[in-house]
Amino acid sequence: MRNKRQEPVDEHDLNVERLNVERMMRSKSRRSFLVMGGSAAAGIAGWQWLTTRPQAGGLSYPLRRTLEFNEVLAESYFKEARLTPTFPREMAGEPRLDGDEGLSAEFDPSTWRLQVMGAGEARTVTLEDIKRLRRIEMTTEHKCIEGWSTIVTWAGARLSDFAAVYNLATRSGTPADFRNRPRDLVRYVGLETPDGGYYVGLDMPSAMHPQTLLCYEMGGRPLTLEHGAPLRLVTTVKYGIKSIKRIGRITFTDERPRDFWSEQGYDWYAGL
Repeated sequence: MRNKRQEPVDEHDLNVERLNVERMMRSKSRRSFLVMGGSAAAGIAGWQWLTTRPQAGGLSYPLRRTLEFNEVLAESYFKEARLTPTFPREMAGEPRLDGDEGLSAEFDPSTWRLQVMGAGEARTVTLEDIKRLRRIEMTTEHKCIEGWSTIVTWAGARLSDFAAVYNLATRSGTPADFRNRPRDLVRYVGLETPDGGYYVGLDMPSAMHPQTLLCYEMGGRPLTLEHGAPLRLVTTVKYGIKSIKRIGRITFTDERPRDFWSEQGYDWYAGL
């Protein structure tokens, strides 16, 4: 078969085509630059707008409103009967030491007493008093707001059992009964370390959850000072920032308690 003869290349046409491509590329580059520049300018303007808004709880007002909206959603799907998964004890480990706020080196555990406020009364409770309550052991996942988690075996008394015995969580001063008389309960629980250096607030439904414990053991042994001895909170319905170590005071109240990390800009509710 005879080969087709190639047509001669027209240099003028090639130059025209090359110029068209270059013009098109320059046009696209300009558009890309304008789009990126516009996006950057919008981002900077948005950030400047946010940072100049009035402050609310350590955050600019729009960001705080977003966290409050998330809190409403979390509260709406919260169920007292919804339990988090438990694990075989052999899977348990030890959580990281991820914070020492409120754990002053001068603390003497031999002098520790728990101060409890509520229903217009104040009481002093010892660790032996708490150990007389029904002992609950659970092996659950401890979740940090920084993204890591560890399966841990905890043991202690339910905060709900504690509230029922000491009659300080209700407006009437009668034993707490979350299921049958929820409206008699005050709205919040505040907890803080003996030196006041760390403090958290809990909504009452989360505080009365069956997997919210006043813990005095971890891994089958008494708590160490680094992990919050003699008594700490553990709750599976909140991130670890709510599981305060070395509790010195518990307050049952209708006023929302202050919260250490909420004051730093985190979500007050901190629910899982």
